[in-house]
Amino acid sequence: MSNKQFDYLNQLEYESIHIIRETAGQFERPALLFSGGKDSIVLVNLALKAFRPGKLPFPLVHIDTGHNFSEAIVYRDELAKRIDETLIVRYVEDTMKRKKIAEPKGKNASRNALQTFTLLETIEEFEFDACIGGARRDEEKARAKERIFSIRDEFGQWNPKLQRPELWDVYNGRISKGENVRVFPISNWTELDVWNYIKRENILLPSIYFSHTRKCILREGKQLMAVSDFIEPYEGDVLLEKNVRFRTVGDMTCTAPVESAATNIDEIILDIKQAKISERGATRIDDRISETGMEDRKKGGYF
Repeated sequence: MSNKQFDYLNQLEYESIHIIRETAGQFERPALLFSGGKDSIVLVNLALKAFRPGKLPFPLVHIDTGHNFSEAIVYRDELAKRIDETLIVRYVEDTMKRKKIAEPKGKNASRNALQTFTLLETIEEFEFDACIGGARRDEEKARAKERIFSIRDEFGQWNPKLQRPELWDVYNGRISKGENVRVFPISNWTELDVWNYIKRENILLPSIYFSHTRKCILREGKQLMAVSDFIEPYEGDVLLEKNVRFRTVGDMTCTAPVESAATNIDEIILDIKQAKISERGATRIDDRISETGMEDRKKGGYF
């Protein structure tokens, strides 16, 4: 790693730690959203740097669809135990039962969007006034619009036209009763920055991020999906085995693998440098529902 790249990663790290500390200082009941995915793992690493040797001033929170990759769930539980921090898990399935929400049906059906209901319930249950998340501006155009301190109204909704200026690293966390803030400390990072930082910090990751052989469905001749109990094969789907890895890890029903032989971080970094499609563009089916799929979900309270 060059000195120039090392300095750049230091700048990103310092900015993110500053944001995390500002969140802890400005809010009474913050939480860190943690799924066992690489971006939230980096967030936990940054939070530990910000507050160790003390305890984190917020719990880790996961909104579990029940359709997550087992590798990520095992990692989530092991990490929380290893660092001896509080992990709160709330389940989308419980919300569906309480609110009598029907299970989504049909091709590419997913519970992913239903996380919004469970997140808003969890915010109300614990009276969280800030939720720290691992979203980055390079992931998707709606996320590129969002501020680092992103205000949500009393209904959990986001208005992209009503955002506060953020000048000179000054973040305004003043909110009215019932409002809350989504905080994105790695908003200015790119996918490549995340992987270079993981390499530098020697951060362990779930095995799912590295190339492995997996049974897949080839849908409509172009879209790979991992075989699971939650994806129903349709006419025309082709079952096959591929060497794949995952660039992002979310709900199994809407997270696609990419073909890859990359078994270590250096090879993954080379993969990313050669990629012609963005991380979510290549792997997240739910973002393709419409041109404004992500923005519509965020307006309704999504992460």
